[in-house]
Amino acid sequence: MKAYQYVVLRIVPRVDREEFLNVGVVLYSQDAGFLEAAWELDENRLASFAPHCELDGVRAMLRRVQAVCRGETGRGLPTLDKPGQRFGWIIAPRSTVIQPGPVHGGLTDDPAAELDRLVDRLVRVPQP
Repeated sequence: MKAYQYVVLRIVPRVDREEFLNVGVVLYSQDAGFLEAAWELDENRLASFAPHCELDGVRAMLRRVQAVCRGETGRGLPTLDKPGQRFGWIIAPRSTVIQPGPVHGGLTDDPAAELDRLVDRLVRVPQP
């Protein structure tokens, strides 16, 4: 089993109201050399929650988080060599529309499958 940490990515359309909608998860396992983000944007749910939220901008910010996880640089992305540094950058508190939640941890044999399980449990709306 390998230890991991994760944060839930939230859309916070009005920071002053502190209301949010979960849209993604970032999972980091130093033991496994794994850092990845996965997200799912339910446009109907977001439209009812925050009708004035700019969807293209939200998607761009979520893709930016994925790019940081993968170590991409340029285009305003930070230059951080190690996955732990990139995870630290992602989990730093922000007053933006996309914010990380608290850090949680666990153990897994398969970080990629665990990431999908967490997105399923914490982001996707259960289907009847």
